Amino acid sequence: MSDVTHSPEAVEPLSPDEETVIRALSRVIYSLPRAMDADLVRERQLSLIEYLTMVHLSEAPCRRLRMSDLSVACETSLSGMTRIVNRMESQGIVQRAKCEEDGRGWNAVLTDLGLARLREAWPTNLASARRHFLDHLEGLDLKALGAALHRIAT
Repeated sequence: MSDVTHSPEAVEPLSPDEETVIRALSRVIYSLPRAMDADLVRERQLSLIEYLTMVHLSEAPCRRLRMSDLSVACETSLSGMTRIVNRMESQGIVQRAKCEEDGRGWNAVLTDLGLARLREAWPTNLASARRHFLDHLEGLDLKALGAALHRIAT
């Protein structure tokens, strides 16, 4: 494997349009989740990470995921996911259960109450996603944009 280094002369400067996109993207990466979180907290007393946790659990077989898989799905550390699940467990939204497969790990399980809270919060999240993001993309090829974002993320 070769070590790739670039001399300043070999790197092509960004065009004004490229510079605008890169700067705007870095702002969106931080501002969009904050805005959506604020909407969910204000309207549903639910943080965005709690909402995403419930979404991933609701989509999993038997509404359960191993804690380590849930932390990966939510893009947070295992210790952070443990704190989130503990908080949600105290509200009756999630339960923890020993993994039946090996008995060592833990699963997070979305309760009926958690599924009901998710259904109640869904319209708020949808309206927030539209207001803060999708409404600003009018006229763009969303299929191509989605594919490009997926390529970047992977």
